[in-house]
Amino acid sequence: MAYLGEVASSVFSIIFFIAVIAALGYLVGGISIKGVSLGTAGVLLIALVFGVVASYVPSFQIGDAVISLYNSTLESNFNLVSNIGTAFFVTSIGLIAGPKFFRTFNRKSLSYILMGVLVIVVGALAAVVLLLVDSDLTPEMATGILTGALTSTPGLSAARETAAEGVSQITAGYGIAYVFGVLGVVLFVQIVPKLMRVNIEKERESFQAANVISIKPITRKLTKLDPFGAFAFFLAIVFGCLIGAVKIPGIDFSLGTSGGTLISGLIIGHFGHLFGIDCRISKESLQFFRELGLVLFLIGAGVPGGVNFMENIALKYFLYGVILTLVPMIVGFLVAKYIFKLSI
Repeated sequence: MAYLGEVASSVFSIIFFIAVIAALGYLVGGISIKGVSLGTAGVLLIALVFGVVASYVPSFQIGDAVISLYNSTLESNFNLVSNIGTAFFVTSIGLIAGPKFFRTFNRKSLSYILMGVLVIVVGALAAVVLLLVDSDLTPEMATGILTGALTSTPGLSAARETAAEGVSQITAGYGIAYVFGVLGVVLFVQIVPKLMRVNIEKERESFQAANVISIKPITRKLTKLDPFGAFAFFLAIVFGCLIGAVKIPGIDFSLGTSGGTLISGLIIGHFGHLFGIDCRISKESLQFFRELGLVLFLIGAGVPGGVNFMENIALKYFLYGVILTLVPMIVGFLVAKYIFKLSI
């Protein structure tokens, strides 16, 4: 019986749960209905379901081992998984964008920056309106719905970092709004060009031809420490954590892990080297790190969110998510097309 307990403890571990959730999540995410699929969002869905099931399944004993699908120890482990996933995901985004980010600033770039700000501001204002209209809607739930509606993983991470309480509501709101946040954008970009009778393939070719960016190769000889760029990747995380921990005096503001690792990734990606060490990372490696980080984050945030999901879910919250997806997207599209005259 003691041996049976040891086997059960090894099987029902945090690693086992993560692997099962990820595998099932990709299985669900890979199902395509009329060309539309959840993709990696399937992992979040399964993580939420696992959390819901875990909240109803009591601890049970196998041999000498007491097995629990969810407890305080597992909760802290999932939070750690979420933090690691955030660091991997956001660092990868920074490193991917870094080589071109600082080289593309021009008048048109300002339009894109303003568009990004506009979409976030419109979404935030819409969330504030919902808070004023619905007295039962908490700021934490509204924040979660907003980040889910805009499919902003770094936004969710930042909200979880700064929230003093109600973290489970933030994650639940994110999960409620995320699915339509993905589907809404997919449908929008497919339907609008058809309504406007635009040849999107021709428009894309014209846009790409007009936006070719040349990157100067590094001519000096550099030392490559590893074939996958792991040194540069983890170095970016180290610097990012240090940057994120700096607090601005007087207003108690810091960038946190999300902001710090993004900036660090942009800088290291831009320069591509540190003294004589090659810090360039292949696109394939960065895409893998980004996907791995996103999966770990969704599992780490989704399972604890699922534990309290049933007590937070309501049809009106889903409808709020639809509003917070469509309103910023429609306003952003109209401003981009008719004010900034951007290519569709």
